[in-house]
Amino acid sequence: MLMVKKFGGTSVADKEKIFNVANRCIEDYKKGNKIVVVLSAMGKHTDELISLANEISINVPKREMDMLFTVGEQITVSLMAMAFDKLGIPAVSLNAFQVRMLTNANYGDAEIIKIETERIQAELSKNKIVIVTGFQGIDENNNYTTLGRGGSDTTAVALASYLNADSCEIYTDVDGVYTADPRIVNDAIKLENISYDEMLELANLGAGVLHNKCVKLAKANNIKLVVRSSMSNLERNSCI
Repeated sequence: MLMVKKFGGTSVADKEKIFNVANRCIEDYKKGNKIVVVLSAMGKHTDELISLANEISINVPKREMDMLFTVGEQITVSLMAMAFDKLGIPAVSLNAFQVRMLTNANYGDAEIIKIETERIQAELSKNKIVIVTGFQGIDENNNYTTLGRGGSDTTAVALASYLNADSCEIYTDVDGVYTADPRIVNDAIKLENISYDEMLELANLGAGVLHNKCVKLAKANNIKLVVRSSMSNLERNSCI
């Protein structure tokens, strides 16, 4: 079984959380599954990069901003690969250039055109966990691009489609999709199952669990999304 697992920035914000994610992935790896992990930048690292850029100029070229942004995810995937190695599990980290995740040149909000899966498949055939940078791609001139809001979710769904994955799991700091933010509304109801269109409506109304671009891509490619908590092993909600 081939599983794509995406973890957001809060799930990998520090050493303890990185090892938590690694151990979660190892559970499924040891069951004989092939694992592809998609990661966002650690914690608030993207905000820190924006602050650094603003110290230089308030009118930063979009191409250079994307070049800067890609640093965040590359830090996370390399640290995660080190964590797997520490735990005795073979793994490799890959950025968008190494994967060949091809996009248009719409810097800051690029669209994925094609993913060349040969490198990922080769690494999986060596029984490695493959860790891929979320949120980023490359254009036809090998310039780095970023995918905009929810970009790591979009990366995960696109990879699941191109790899014909058996599952695509989106891990967050909440335990599924609710009728409202459970951290704010005490009586918010968890939705055990939700359609693509219903999830799109929630996303358009501001729900932060999944971005509408990610859900649209999942719907177009018939990818089942499972939203799970990065801190709990309980079964979570799906978007079908």
